[in-house]
Order: sequence, then structure tokens, then C-alpha cells
Amino acid sequence: MPFPRASGILLHPTSLPGRFGIGDLGAEAFRWIDFLKSADQKLWQILPLGPTGYGDSPYQCFSAFAGNPYLISPEKLLEDGLLSRADLDSAPNFPAHMVDYGPVIQFKLALLEKAHRNFCGGAASPTLRAEFESFKHDQRAWLDDFALFMALKESHNGAVWSEWEPELVSRQVKALAASRERLADSIESQCLRQFLFFRHWKAVKEYAGAAGIKIIGDIPIFVAYDSADVWAHPELFYLDERGQSTVVAGVPPDYFSRTGQLWGNPLYRWEALKQNGYAWWIDRFHATLAFVDIVRLDHFRGFEAYWEIPAGMPTAEVGRWVKGPGADFFAALQRALGSLPIIAEDLGVVTPEMTALRDQFDLPGMKVLQFAFSSDSLDLFLPHNFIHNCVVYTGTHDNDTTRGWYEHSSTERERDFARRYLARDGGDVAWDLIRLAFATVADTAVAPLQDILNLGTESRMNLPGRPHGNWGWRFVHGQLTDAIRDRLKAMTNLYAR
Repeated sequence: MPFPRASGILLHPTSLPGRFGIGDLGAEAFRWIDFLKSADQKLWQILPLGPTGYGDSPYQCFSAFAGNPYLISPEKLLEDGLLSRADLDSAPNFPAHMVDYGPVIQFKLALLEKAHRNFCGGAASPTLRAEFESFKHDQRAWLDDFALFMALKESHNGAVWSEWEPELVSRQVKALAASRERLADSIESQCLRQFLFFRHWKAVKEYAGAAGIKIIGDIPIFVAYDSADVWAHPELFYLDERGQSTVVAGVPPDYFSRTGQLWGNPLYRWEALKQNGYAWWIDRFHATLAFVDIVRLDHFRGFEAYWEIPAGMPTAEVGRWVKGPGADFFAALQRALGSLPIIAEDLGVVTPEMTALRDQFDLPGMKVLQFAFSSDSLDLFLPHNFIHNCVVYTGTHDNDTTRGWYEHSSTERERDFARRYLARDGGDVAWDLIRLAFATVADTAVAPLQDILNLGTESRMNLPGRPHGNWGWRFVHGQLTDAIRDRLKAMTNLYAR
């Protein structure tokens, strides 16, 4: 569906400032929304909100339905009487400009366990207890499996589910019942974390809505192998009798990597999903649209055809294209949801079949300006080739920052082309591309906060293909100045966004 002309900023909540080592859903999230409103922005784009696992990636989560407990606000737990001021004052002196995930996770989990003990010990108000019981009932379709999965994982020292006892791997009824009894306290703790996350995020989303700001979320096409989704629904994935993937996901060599990207996610048995009307996927969309207003559907290409890599391959270079569910899936989704508030992430290998699928359902695709200067004037990422129904980005979370791109990641030919196209000398290239994005006919324009702040490569969010060291960037107090707000606001109004 086309969207009204608007602009916004890409910033994941983990990148918010604060003293607890990672951005969270407390006061800084509300201050961020205030900034967006003061700059006349109408959109806030985030990455997936799920509980992160391997490599701390929001694209490798333990569940497609759960929230990330590390985003729970300690200050809000203090307000609810679940933590003391001394608990918050025990926070280590974390670095302000980045997330050091190891120590942060250790600290946050200790706080959440203490909050659970206090909750069980009578610290929670009757209203909070009643809300928790209602939450468990309302979310039981996914929460029961997820909480058990996480409790089992914890009891197995974090081992991947396929390494558990065979009766748990195969989900035998007696083994699951015994585990639920044995791990009842841990399961309840996992449920409480989800309740708190949902509660905190609901307040943030409602505040954004009252400010006239829509949130763009993200649904990765694939789920992590080590997830409650795969463990609880093995029939939906290509797994062998031991629960191991037989084929995995990725993409062949593209803009981001010369050897492709070996994601390693299990691939769907689309025929099995089709047999029950894509119910799991429809539930997933309903769950995500409770969090956000618009969905960026990651790797849209994979719904038309996906890259199948034999399990065990060292890179994504060896594989084959396999047809995806195509229009049948989106028609089912449309019947279930009505309109489709979806942005199609259509980067990478573009085919006429994929374009036709996107256009059949009137979904806006993505235009990334950093990609626009690598060929010639016919490049579809150049603004004079845009259509209205698209979303233009200066760069994405997978790109270098625009300043970093210009200074380090681009060729001299690209830089020359960019300077001539922009009629600028490259001295303020991040804002030159922001201006270019806002001026285009694209209905939606988005810039990462790193570009708004004119930051270099050191502030990059993700380098695809690098297993560690990503997702850590944070901005700090004082960087969002009045001058930046005024400049952004003026440009937004100049181009009627």
C-alpha cells in the first residue's frame, strides 16, 4: 500500500543513550520521540525487537514473537517497586558510545532475576499481578513454548536445542510435562520478562502514536535455527530426523559480500505452511503489527525465489534458486490483514518476477542512495528514475555510514559521479544525501541517525558477514543539538515531508 509523503530516522532502541550499558525503553525512548516530533519527523524505523542470540544480531532471535528483555527499563522496574535504587546504583561504569554485550547481558539478567524474586515475594501491586496473569493467558499460543524453550536452554548451559536429550528434541509429551514441573520457577521468570517488555514497549508505542509518529518495524524472512519457533514447529522447516537443517538460507555474492552471505537459517517447507493457510506467518504478522505500524519485510526476494545452500557449506557461493510461495502467500496475508502496510526490502538480486510480485500487491520497494553512483545515469537508485511508491534511504543498517561510505567504502569513480550529480564538493556528503533523499518524489524518506549526526565508519551498525562486533553503536547525550534539530526540521518542511 502507498504511504503519505513523510520522512523519518532509522535508530534501533539499543542505540539510545543511558547509563545501563544499552539503550532501553525508559525515559530516553520518550526523549527520542520528543526529538522526532520537534524536528517534524513522522516515522521512526527500528530493527527487529526479538530476544537476540548468536552474535547479538536482531536478525538471529530466539523467537519471532517474543521481545528483547535487554530493552526492559530498570528505571521503570524501580517505579513498579520491583527493584530498589541500590539495584540501579550497582550498574557498572559501562561505555557510553557502544554496547559491550557480554557485561551488559550479565548485569541485565541479574536485575531481571531480582525483579522476578521481588515480584514473587509480594513487591508487585495487585494491578500488576492481574495484568501479568492476563498477559500469560492472551499470549499463551507462543509464550508457553517460548518460556519452556528458554528455561530448558538455561538449564542446558545455553546449548542449542538439538543437543538436548532426545526426548526433549523430539518434544515427547511426558518429557515436556516433567520439564514444565521441574523448571516452573524459571518458566515463570521468562514469562515475566516478556510481560515487562510488552508493557514497556506498549507505553513507548502509544507515546509515539500520540506524537503523530508511526513506527516502522522489521520482519526477517527467516528465523534462527536455535529458536523456539524451529523447536516447537519442526514440521515447518527442512530438518532431518535428528533435528539438523538439511539446507540453509543465504544470498549469493552481492553488493555486500563477494562470497555471498551465509545466514545459516533453516528454510521453510512452504507446502506445509500453505496447507494450513500460512497460519504461522499470519500469526507472526499480527504479533509484529501489535508492536509497530508498518513492516519492512526483509529479503522480499526470498518470497519469490530463495537461495538454498546445502548445510555444511563454508560460504554462500554454492547453492541454487528455489521458487518461494509468491502471490499465493501475499493473497492469504491480504485476506487476513486487509491492507498490507509493508515495505518490500527488494535489494540485492532483482528479477522481473520479484518486481512483478512486489507491484502486484502495490508494495513500495527500497532505494538506497549509496548504491546510486556505481554505474551510470540509468541506475534505478538514482532519484530521476524513482517512482512515488518507494522508500528512499541514504543508507541502511547494513551499509557504512554515508560519510564513511564516501571516505572509505566508495571508489573514486563513485565519488566523482556523486559530486557531479549533487553539484557539491563532498565536504558535507551525509547531509547532501539527506537533502537529495528528502527532495525526491519517493513517498517515504529515511536516514539513519548516524547520517543525521554526520558520523564516520566507526559508527557503523553492521558489517554483513562479520560474525561478531556488530550492533553496538549508541549515540550519547549532547549529540542531538538544537542546530541539528532545526536543520532537519527546515529540510523536512522545505520538501513537504
